[in-house]
Amino acid sequence: MGASTSTEQKVSIEQREAEALAASTGALSMLQKSFSSLAHPDSNAIPLNSLQQCFSLTYKNPVCEALTVPDSFPMLLDHLGSSILDLIFISEKGGVSWVEFVRGYNKCCARMSASMSLNILLRVFAVTLQKAGSPSNLEFESDDVECKITGSLKPMDVLMLLWMCWAISWNSRTSKISKEKIDLPLPDINQIVLSAIVSCADVGSGLNVWDCQLSGLEVELPVGKFLSWVVRTVPSLPDCFSQFVYAILKNCVSHKDGLECSTSSVVENASTMAYSSHLLSSGMAWAISLALRGTISEEISKVCFPSETDGIDKNLLYRSSLHGRGLNRFWSNIEGYQGPLLMLFSATSGDASDGRANERKWTVGALTNQGFENKDLFYGSSGNLYAISPVFHVYPPTGKEKNFVYSHLHPTGRAYEPKPKPVGIGFGGSLGNERIFIDEDFSKVTIRHHAADKTYQPGSLFPDQGFLPVEALISEVEVWGLGGRSAKDVQDSYKKREQLFTDQRRKVDLKTFANWEDSPEKMMMDMVSDPNAVRREDR
Repeated sequence: MGASTSTEQKVSIEQREAEALAASTGALSMLQKSFSSLAHPDSNAIPLNSLQQCFSLTYKNPVCEALTVPDSFPMLLDHLGSSILDLIFISEKGGVSWVEFVRGYNKCCARMSASMSLNILLRVFAVTLQKAGSPSNLEFESDDVECKITGSLKPMDVLMLLWMCWAISWNSRTSKISKEKIDLPLPDINQIVLSAIVSCADVGSGLNVWDCQLSGLEVELPVGKFLSWVVRTVPSLPDCFSQFVYAILKNCVSHKDGLECSTSSVVENASTMAYSSHLLSSGMAWAISLALRGTISEEISKVCFPSETDGIDKNLLYRSSLHGRGLNRFWSNIEGYQGPLLMLFSATSGDASDGRANERKWTVGALTNQGFENKDLFYGSSGNLYAISPVFHVYPPTGKEKNFVYSHLHPTGRAYEPKPKPVGIGFGGSLGNERIFIDEDFSKVTIRHHAADKTYQPGSLFPDQGFLPVEALISEVEVWGLGGRSAKDVQDSYKKREQLFTDQRRKVDLKTFANWEDSPEKMMMDMVSDPNAVRREDR
């Protein structure tokens, strides 16, 4: 395959090494078919214009209801394809040969360190910025993928970098290469950009994260700190680019002309998903997916990248405004689900004496790797805490303790307990001193300082949290199932079985009773009607 047309033709060492590296990723067969579809039969090379057309993003009118889209962003997407060709695929006189085609794939998709993947992503972003006419403050010491990067990023640079990754992820997951330009809905990722600013820039106390306009921020984010933030908060961000390259080349396999119009249903779902009113918006679902790996990341990605068969409510198990507040309502909807669960709740805290002037609304989340259980002690094997809004942060386990989840209903079968256990849901900390505790009515949540918790990494769950416990009023609670179809099917079977038992207990089989004349019920009724009547006593 590739440049080899005969078994007698000698294969170069460079070709063997490139093919071996591609084979280690399992993509060699796909690359061979893709090359055959795109290559010109006379030159046995891919014309540059054909390859550039494959990588061109056919989007128009990028829209985000929550944030202002910079004028330079559409131009950034227009120049992305040519930038990829300049950096990744080296062309010769007749086009891109088989060896350079495989090498280009390996640059993006082969197994490599996180620093190398980030380096490639930032290179593509910097070159695309320059082609779009926007200055870039990033400098690369050499052409080596492991070279040192210096310079800084502005808040709007971070916003456009994240939106660029969103756009290529949207392209690789929801559509194929299209002849026609389609609308591109952009998510609200203000919380993620603020996370990078707070973690990387020297803003001190002058930044008001509760009401912040990114376009007016004149701060610099050193690229070294930014790289550390990516590895710590959104480590899967560079995977967006490698998945995009793989998806584009794979789409070319079954379509020799490399072109296919996107389905309208996907586009309609896109516009619907981008502006969801749920706590788990498409932007926050994407941020959480970037902080995870494996099947859980794929499941939560379905919220922000829907297919034709997926709906936003498919994984939603419980919502307080829909199913009702309280632990009993919550339990009736999540009981029997034995897969990973993501619980989100929004709350309002502030000084009530000052009215609503100092009220702050924030959102916090917790991820469990198993379903909830009715226990009067902590359980669980792993999990994460999330500060969702107004600033996004991830707090993974520390490994010191395993007090991941606490969920306890009212005890049954016991009339009195001298020391009753707390009734509600908690995460981290210890009994009576949980880092997060939601009461049984789902009306209040108590957030404690991370010093009381050795299970999850330290950090504030909302800005200006302070050292003292904070009690806030809950406005909404959501629980999302991330165990896939199998976990939902198991829960459905459990609910059907429980409903069957309930129906059986409600039925009264009169055949199991004796004759009415000899029944205790008739004797009692007779005694009530005439207690002085003489009755025969059986001996």
